[in-house]
Amino acid sequence: MVTAIGGPRVLLRQLRETMAEPLASQDRLDKIVNLIADNMRADVCSFYVLRDDGALELFATRGLKPEAVHMTTLQLGEGLVGLIAAEAEPLSLDNAPAHPAFLYKPETGEDAYLSFLGVPVLRAGQTLGVLVVQNSDRRHYGEEETEAMLTTATILAEMIATSDFDTLIKPGQDIDLRRPRMFDGLPLADGIALGKVVLHDPRVVVTNFIAEDTEAELARLEAALERMRMSINDMLDHGDMVAATDHREILETYRMFANDRGWVARLSEAIQNGLSAEAAVERVQNDTRARMLRQTDPYIRDRLHDLDDLANRLLRVLTGDGSALAKKDLPENSILVARNMGPAELLEYDRTRIRGIVLEEGASTAHVVIVARSLGLVMVGQADSIVSVSETGDDIIVDGITGKVHLRPTLDIEQSYVEKVRLTEKRQAHYATLKSKPSVTRDGIEITLLHNSGLVADMPMLEETGAAGVGLFRTELQFMIASRLPRLAEQVALYREAIRLCGDRPIVFRLLDIGGDKVVPYLRSQAEENPAMGWRSLRIGLERPGLLRTQIRALLTAADGRPMKILVPMVTEVIEFKKTRLVVDKEMDRLRRTGHPVPARLELGAMVEVPSLLFELDALMPEVDFVSIGSNDLVMFLTAADRGNARVSKHYDPIGRPRLRALRTVVEAATLHGKSLTMCGELAGKPLEALALMAIGMTKLSMGPSSIGPVKEMILGLELAPIRAAVAEALAEGAGGVPIRALLKDWVDRQKLSV
Repeated sequence: MVTAIGGPRVLLRQLRETMAEPLASQDRLDKIVNLIADNMRADVCSFYVLRDDGALELFATRGLKPEAVHMTTLQLGEGLVGLIAAEAEPLSLDNAPAHPAFLYKPETGEDAYLSFLGVPVLRAGQTLGVLVVQNSDRRHYGEEETEAMLTTATILAEMIATSDFDTLIKPGQDIDLRRPRMFDGLPLADGIALGKVVLHDPRVVVTNFIAEDTEAELARLEAALERMRMSINDMLDHGDMVAATDHREILETYRMFANDRGWVARLSEAIQNGLSAEAAVERVQNDTRARMLRQTDPYIRDRLHDLDDLANRLLRVLTGDGSALAKKDLPENSILVARNMGPAELLEYDRTRIRGIVLEEGASTAHVVIVARSLGLVMVGQADSIVSVSETGDDIIVDGITGKVHLRPTLDIEQSYVEKVRLTEKRQAHYATLKSKPSVTRDGIEITLLHNSGLVADMPMLEETGAAGVGLFRTELQFMIASRLPRLAEQVALYREAIRLCGDRPIVFRLLDIGGDKVVPYLRSQAEENPAMGWRSLRIGLERPGLLRTQIRALLTAADGRPMKILVPMVTEVIEFKKTRLVVDKEMDRLRRTGHPVPARLELGAMVEVPSLLFELDALMPEVDFVSIGSNDLVMFLTAADRGNARVSKHYDPIGRPRLRALRTVVEAATLHGKSLTMCGELAGKPLEALALMAIGMTKLSMGPSSIGPVKEMILGLELAPIRAAVAEALAEGAGGVPIRALLKDWVDRQKLSV
């Protein structure tokens, strides 16, 4: 074993003094490798930095030939240094030349040295470089020396990230930490956005890396761990967390990790080697992240997010850092980057300064996506691990058309997207010229285009798109962003304002649709294994009649004598709709008795989104004034595939034969009974899917404001009759062959439609 002089704490103090000296970057590095070599009693100390082109460049050395500095390079996986960088694991050898990965570079004179210890230099789990010590005689570098080197590497990683090392890089290159990165994600909201990264939950920046008093740092760590554990316990004991929800499961995982003895032991060991409590947390999480990023097991990779969040929580306790950037104090052209976020969290930001959102998770029907679309924001999900390699202020491009995200883009990529934005602006200007044109196909079939909404903020878009009205106003968004149950007067004010902004156009208010993935923290619920199929939506309203009555009263009052359309969500059986109708009738009678004006015309509709209702359509239709289809839930239930789980939902085409046949059943029943039918799900907002809906006879489509232009352009160039005939034949009993999507794409090509 090699005995270090003074131990790692002495070395860290010397490093801190060196970092504070007014030295040029190369001089500082040269002094650092000398200090490490002396402390480790090593003949050689070398420091390699990973460049953005994937090459490891020798930046500084003591013991190898000086002329090799900035001349010797190794690729990832090449030689012992390349192996350490690729695997992000330390390597200790007492006869390095005998190792099969050993590669001799003549210009270094490295063959004279037998013993070898190399460690990765990591930040946010990413390899930035490799630190190596070597000796000419055979010596065994043990755990103590390896730990000392890893601790030193933590300091070097921070130096790479914060100093002017880029001045030592050849023109046209950069260090790996700041290299451009491209992520292939899932497009969630159309458009292109160029801007600056704003981390939704920014990592705590550690500034004090070296411990002045080890015992004091250990005490700080223990106190912070105890506070964090108590915080997690308090949240688990809180009323709305008593039930077994996804949020509770996450916190249970946090509690398990927070009490893990191995994790705490590694933190303590890092402090005993001279790091501050904060630096110890960062050091241990760097090592853990580097190992877990290289795992292929999805369960292990999912746990990485839990550990990242837990480490960040502990850092916040240690530093007292509550949050970094005020949600209302954003730079222009902000792009929010997060692992995940809810609609209420999004609405806390100053929306006038946000251009886009990038999530590591997220599915196309998540409610934050629906809100983002209504706000006209570009959005991409499933950009794996983007949070860990992003910094607030980084340049970023979000392509909501292809799902690509470019972090720190090169100049040529940025220029190409500037051109795309110009083309997009031209396209938007073209769509604006269509707003006053009737939405009629070339063979004379009129298609009514409506908005999906839920925020007063997006109501002015009606004028910009020329939509015929609001086919779905999601009233639950007001409940989701509130800290308490909105009072009657608050609900009345919101509905009145929405009606005012809608003008003479029709507006359909959907009754409260919460539960499942739409969490309202102040409404407690019991444990549910399948929340999407649990206590939610109309079921809550019928079991809590006060909640249902208050909302219906608010809607009827807000009408002020004008027409009112109310949509009842998640009707499972006709009897549930009848019960809702009784509540509406009682509230109408109450308005009359108290002298308030009643709606000039009241229409009550049902939303078809539960498959069981498909078998009660003939009983339902005489009871309703109109019908809407909620394709998001209906497709989810028909396929038994969670719409928020991209791993399964991506396998089921919503316009595949079984789903399209189910939708056609509703069209046929509505036509038979003379009832108005609207598609309000996300399907209507995609041109090809909208074409499928029109092909089975749907003529009223409600969608996000940004979808109106593209869908209308497709309609104006469309001859619908032959496509309807082709789709009818493809959906006939026993029909198979070409998938519906492929069939429609063929017709799109034939008619040269824009989709």
